Amino acid sequence: MTTQGSHLASTRASSGTPTGAPAALTGGFDDDARRLAAHAAEAEQALAALPSVPGRSSGERARAATVHAEVRGVRRDFLTRHTETVYALLTDGLTRRPRLPELVDAAADRVPGLLPTREQMAAERRFVQAEKEGREIDQGRFCAAVLRSPTAGRHLVETMLGPTPRALELLDGFRAEGRAELDTVHVERRGAAAHVEFRNPRRLNAENPRLIADLDTAVDLVLLDDTVRVGVLRGGIVDHPAHRGRRVFSAGVDLTDLRDGRIPLVDFLLGRELGYVNKLLHGLLTDPAPGAGSERGVTKPWIGAVDTFAIGGGMQLLLALDHVVAEEGAYVSLPAAEEGIVPGVGNLRLTRQTGSRLARQIVLGGRRIATTDPEAPTVYDEVVPTDRMDEAVERAVAGLSAPAVAANRRMLTLAEEPLDHFRAYLAEFAFAQADRAYAPDVLDKVERRWQERERRRAARGSRT
Repeated sequence: MTTQGSHLASTRASSGTPTGAPAALTGGFDDDARRLAAHAAEAEQALAALPSVPGRSSGERARAATVHAEVRGVRRDFLTRHTETVYALLTDGLTRRPRLPELVDAAADRVPGLLPTREQMAAERRFVQAEKEGREIDQGRFCAAVLRSPTAGRHLVETMLGPTPRALELLDGFRAEGRAELDTVHVERRGAAAHVEFRNPRRLNAENPRLIADLDTAVDLVLLDDTVRVGVLRGGIVDHPAHRGRRVFSAGVDLTDLRDGRIPLVDFLLGRELGYVNKLLHGLLTDPAPGAGSERGVTKPWIGAVDTFAIGGGMQLLLALDHVVAEEGAYVSLPAAEEGIVPGVGNLRLTRQTGSRLARQIVLGGRRIATTDPEAPTVYDEVVPTDRMDEAVERAVAGLSAPAVAANRRMLTLAEEPLDHFRAYLAEFAFAQADRAYAPDVLDKVERRWQERERRRAARGSRT
């Protein structure tokens, strides 16, 4: 057997394949780290001997899949033994709080072979989703392992509930002026409320990495400003041909960006859930010192104003809010089955709001809930004519501005979704979403959607 074959055999043993060979890892951190690095280096040599992903034959794709599966088996065994040790190294014994992207980069540097390097990830970003090596899958498995740990996972969740550096930089200006103009989000304080408006007009306020980063900053500003008692989320006016001149809440993830490989797992798909979406429900952690209780953070009620529709990630946001006002004729949906990916934390939060049967119809069957449906009260608190939306929002702000509201919503959240319950769910989400983002059916669907959009665009151009 060649040296490469010998290593592959030991790797198969570590991934659970019955070969009779001894386990690749022994349990000692330093020795296991060296073995992991050797396995990973050998896997990279095997991949380098193949053409890049677009040029691989079916047989070469199968060989690449085998190489990835085998080295991922070794990584899995390493993380089974050493996740908390790795996390302690990266956080100096839980005394530092690196945010998720920094944590992932540091792990790649500190434990060679555990995660793709920065250079490998930079190379991945040059390709559309279908032509990538799929290295984000390894990042997803690492994040899942960290989140599965009650100690490391809780520390990471709380870290991501802290304010972003950008929000802290903008806070004094926002407090003084009552407004912040970000690239894709406008935040404005009006009386007791701060209004957060999404502004991605060409894409129906769909979420992309820029919008996610801006929303993280905006939510922080609302929660940090002591004069604000209530937050309001609303979509801005769009210029998409189908809805030009109208407000749209959100079209969810930008599927064109997903097809083009511009929806990163760590910064977007995981960072979104651990960041601003989680802050909407659980609040902002302002005091990271251990041992404190509810005084460690700030939470405020949130209102959603749904114009036209809230699809995918847009509907997910509503599940974290306290009051939803919708215009007549609006609808919501979680088209997870159609898109092929997991709808964030929607699966965790939807059931308690709509009940199990309706939640399955929405998530598994793609059912829309319109304001005229009998089930509408499970999603919307108020349905009003379009010209009464502003009035309804202001009425909801007045109702949620009472001093006791924030304390009671904190206790409701504690009963409905304890932080460790969220952590355990997100661990499995990290694993599943990383796989689904590279699943053949997802890649095929986003490619077909993109081609259809390009055909429509060409047809419009030929008529002008």
